[in-house]
Amino acid sequence: VQLQASGGGLVQAGGSLRLSCAASGRFFSNAIMGWFRQAPGKQRELVADIHGGGTTNYADSVKGRFAISRDNAKNTVYLQMNNLKPEDTAVYYCNRKLLGINSWGQGTLVTVSS
Repeated sequence: VQLQASGGGLVQAGGSLRLSCAASGRFFSNAIMGWFRQAPGKQRELVADIHGGGTTNYADSVKGRFAISRDNAKNTVYLQMNNLKPEDTAVYYCNRKLLGINSWGQGTLVTVSS
C-alpha cells in the first residue's frame, strides 16, 4: 500500500490547513485511517483517527479544532485543521491500520508561525 500525503505548509497562528492522504490498494473502507505528528525532539503522537464506519478519536490537544474525515469512494482521508497554534508545528504522517498492520506515508510538514 502507498499513502500519499499533501496539504502541509506555512500558516500563521489562527489559520487553517487541510491535509489529504490518498491511499492505494484494496480494503480502504475496512481500515482505520489516522493522522500522526512528530515535532522536533518529540515522539510521534496520534492526532486523530477514523474507523471505516466513521467513528473518530482525537488527541485532547486538537479537540474542537481539527476534524478528520474520509471518502471511501476516493480512498482518501482528510484532516481539517482550524485555529492552528505554533505547538501544532510538526511533520504530519498518514497511517493505515488494517488487520494489525500499520502502513505509513512520507509525511507533510506543517509550520505555524506566531
